[in-house]
Amino acid sequence: MAQFEIHTPETAPEKSKELLAKSKKAFGMIPNLHGVMAESPELLDAYQRVHELFMNSSFNEDELTVVWQSINVENNCHYCVPAHTGIAKSMGVSDELSEALRNETPIADERLEALRTFTLSVVRDQGFVSADKVTAFLDAGFTKQNILEIILGYSQKIMSNYTNHFADTPVDEPFKPMAWTKVK
Repeated sequence: MAQFEIHTPETAPEKSKELLAKSKKAFGMIPNLHGVMAESPELLDAYQRVHELFMNSSFNEDELTVVWQSINVENNCHYCVPAHTGIAKSMGVSDELSEALRNETPIADERLEALRTFTLSVVRDQGFVSADKVTAFLDAGFTKQNILEIILGYSQKIMSNYTNHFADTPVDEPFKPMAWTKVK
């Protein structure tokens, strides 16, 4: 497998330097994922933009976490699951919700469980989700806008999950206590 460098502002391509500065300002550090993505300024730029757009979607913090973590777990992303566990904690998401997502156990809140189920249908069915599943999602109180926002969140997760698969990105120090391995 190809070795990917975790770029710093000193080693990054010129077009990535400003993007890494933006990451440091937003997170107080340059996440290893961003350092890897810096190899392609276009990917890092797209990732940052899609992240901002998804954060500004109609989903609340719990719902954002359900979409992100459902996809992270489904895609077996060793980096994103612990990172989003820490992000969820900083956003005030309950440990119970985070653990249910990490361990693929039922979520107590039926609406959030419907969101997870539908998100996984989008991923597993490659967007060819049956009418019955769409109706069930809408009946759970979600909207057509939410369907499209899940696609937005999935777009972000494809960029990060797949980058981490190729690069075997090391988990950042703050998230190491939240290390994760997929339950088989």
